[in-house]
Amino acid sequence: MAQILDPLPSDSSKNILCCYINATSKIQIARITNIPDWYFERVVFPGQRLIFETTPLAMLEIHTGMIASSILSDTILCERLMIDNDPLGESPLDQELAEAMSLHHRTAEDSAVAPVAVVATAD
Repeated sequence: MAQILDPLPSDSSKNILCCYINATSKIQIARITNIPDWYFERVVFPGQRLIFETTPLAMLEIHTGMIASSILSDTILCERLMIDNDPLGESPLDQELAEAMSLHHRTAEDSAVAPVAVVATAD
């Protein structure tokens, strides 16, 4: 999966695809700080899934938002968040990801809006 912003360092050889779900009712910040020369930080809204690519040794810090502050509420080894690469793509998560990705890769024809004609009338 390509990450346009903050790509992984080029010396990363065995990257893994991970999924984190914010199962709380609070906004969270997901942050990876233990990979040299790489900055990863994303806002994760309640119920949202965060799909990202990283190295197996990365540690995902979860900071839960409070009023005017945040608290480090969890640290997870990213290898535990790895999405199973089912070669047939038959796992429910793989199917959901494929559907979500297809929504983001529409062609210009699919997302084009029909032009609106404006007609001026004389009174």
